[in-house]
Amino acid sequence: MVPQSTLPAVWQSGLMLGHLGINVPDLVAAKTYYDQLMPLFGFEEFLNHTDEFAYRPAAGKPGTFVFFYPAAEGGAYSRHRTGLQHLAFMVRTRADVEEAYRLAGDLGSEPIHAPQPFPQYPPPYFAAFWLDPFGIMVEAVCHHDR
Repeated sequence: MVPQSTLPAVWQSGLMLGHLGINVPDLVAAKTYYDQLMPLFGFEEFLNHTDEFAYRPAAGKPGTFVFFYPAAEGGAYSRHRTGLQHLAFMVRTRADVEEAYRLAGDLGSEPIHAPQPFPQYPPPYFAAFWLDPFGIMVEAVCHHDR
């Protein structure tokens, strides 16, 4: 067992997921879409290349990086098959949930659940769900009563 004091600070913080990689059929369209949403979720651009782009938590905060890659194989995505079911982004307030949902609608996203409490989850749980341009379900969630 490695002594806790010798581990990097981010490991000591209890964070476990370093990054997510998501394949999309149109990298340019994905970048255009997520460039508008990710700042609302507290993310900033990390890298931008012709074959990938990524976001990181803004202002040096610890957290999971999100990478996007061009899909190497064709085929429609489905959250109902084995694999990624949805992406959930925590926001500070219920108004932020509503703002993200409005912006997603303005970007042409398909709505799934309008902003609302979800009593089936531990309270407080206020969220909205929609589909991005590729059918990936995105959630904005606030775990506060503000």
